[in-house]
Formats: sequence, structure tokens, C-alpha cells
Amino acid sequence: MDAISRRTVVSTGVALLGAPRAAAAAKLAFAVFRNGVRVGEHEMTFSGADEDVAVRTEVSLVVKLGPVPVYRYAHQALERWRGGRFFSLTTTTNGNGRLQRVEARRAPDAVLIDAGGAQIRAPAAAVPLTHWKAAALSGPLFNPQEGKLLRLTARRGATEPVRLASGEAIAATRWSLRGESQIDNWYDQGGVWAALRGRLPDGSTMEYRRL
Repeated sequence: MDAISRRTVVSTGVALLGAPRAAAAAKLAFAVFRNGVRVGEHEMTFSGADEDVAVRTEVSLVVKLGPVPVYRYAHQALERWRGGRFFSLTTTTNGNGRLQRVEARRAPDAVLIDAGGAQIRAPAAAVPLTHWKAAALSGPLFNPQEGKLLRLTARRGATEPVRLASGEAIAATRWSLRGESQIDNWYDQGGVWAALRGRLPDGSTMEYRRL
């Protein structure tokens, strides 16, 4: 989540059903807020075109108590799609010194996940919950940080105003995930991920607002 210029969505955009349709890399970036206080940034870089795409994610968060940092979080991921289908994922996460690593890859009849030595055999249609691809939310989902399968149901909602980091309000379609988590994502009229709101385990609220 490195801070970059306002509302950075480069090239022709990230299609709702797929990846950037341009040879050059596209970037998507968000300011991240916890209980209304900005705590970091989330940046995704897309390379490739049409249905074959690589997505690199960088997340950096610092939660402070007054001026004192009390929690630091860093997450890096490389996600690949081939032929419009999820192909592989590698992630590394450092949550206040706790290191986690996940590797997932598609096999002929399953998605095989290695989460810190634990082997998980997920359904062949499973995809990581990385939020940018709305069309993937309805399938089986797994946590890209922990590797575990998620018990979530996705529902497409109404088109409504949503606020970006700049303060500008745009029309966006809400997708709600309910079950073991409560997460709402919004996608603009071009299908590009625009915002997120979710509840954290400690009861606080996290928001993403596109830069």
C-alpha cells in the first residue's frame, strides 16, 4: 500500500470479468483507514492482457496509539491467471513480526494450497479473496494470507454513491460477502474496484478508498 497519485488507475482499466486489456502495466491503489484514521496504502500492479494476467500486491499498514506505532503489517503477493482462470498465488505476510507464507496452484481437479506446511486441497473452482475481480466472488474462496477456505456467500446489490480517497463520490455497484466475515466491495461503472468496507476481529472497521 505505497501512497501514489490521486485515483491511480492507469491504462484502459481493470475489467470486471478479467484483467487489463493493455500491454502496459495498470495500477490500482487505495488509501486504507481503520475507524476513520488513515493507516496505510494498498497497491496492485497488473501486467499482461486479456485473460492472462499477473497481479502484484503490496500492502503496508501502521496502527498507532497516539504517536506510538503499536501494530505494523506488510503483505506481498503474486497472483496469476491463465485463460481467465486462477492459476497460482504466492504470498508473504508480516503481522507485527509474525511471518506467514502461502503458496497455491491449480491442479487438474483441485487447487493445492501450502500454508506454512499445512496442505489444503481446495475445490478446483477455488480462488483467492483478493477483491479486485468481482466475477470471482461467487465461487469458493480462500484466504490469501492464511490459505484457509472461507465460508462466505456473495450477493450483488444496488448501484449507489461511494466516496473515493479524494472525496469525490461516484456511482458503484456493491457486492456483499457474508458468513464468517462481513465485507462490502464496490465496483465502478467500468467494473474497476473502487472501495471496500469490512469489520476486523477486534470490532474495528477497515475501509479502502481508491486513490
